[in-house]
Amino acid sequence: MSALPIEQRLGHHLKRVEQELIAAKTVALRPFGLNVPQYTVLLVLSHEPGLSGAALARRCLVTPQTMSSVLATLESRRLVERTPHPIHSHILEVRLTRKARSLLAEADAAAVTIESRLSAEFDTREAGQLIEYLGRCSGVLTAAVDAPKKAR
Repeated sequence: MSALPIEQRLGHHLKRVEQELIAAKTVALRPFGLNVPQYTVLLVLSHEPGLSGAALARRCLVTPQTMSSVLATLESRRLVERTPHPIHSHILEVRLTRKARSLLAEADAAAVTIESRLSAEFDTREAGQLIEYLGRCSGVLTAAVDAPKKAR
């Protein structure tokens, strides 16, 4: 028997909610022919055009291999363009196409509907507290990952 019951494990609850959020967004994005990772790339690029694949992978919290696959799909659909960086020609910058900006405007409205439903469950103070609590979770977990690196 485990020393900590599953219903008391914060990580279990966080993972469950994350999966439910992804499932809801998957349904919302399906009419646009996008999955959640593709949508996330388009959204990030709309705010930070010209990122490299490696930088996109970090921003979207996926592996470089996954990002490479997502970008290949988006490029084949003519939703992104990859061009050499003006100074570092071995780095490819990724930018949205006009087609992607149009598709993203529609898809984002559907995703925002999901986010709005979630936000509606909390008043402003509660939402702020939840964001603060999640930030604290992130800080503790980041420190746990970084601690072994510093010990080397």
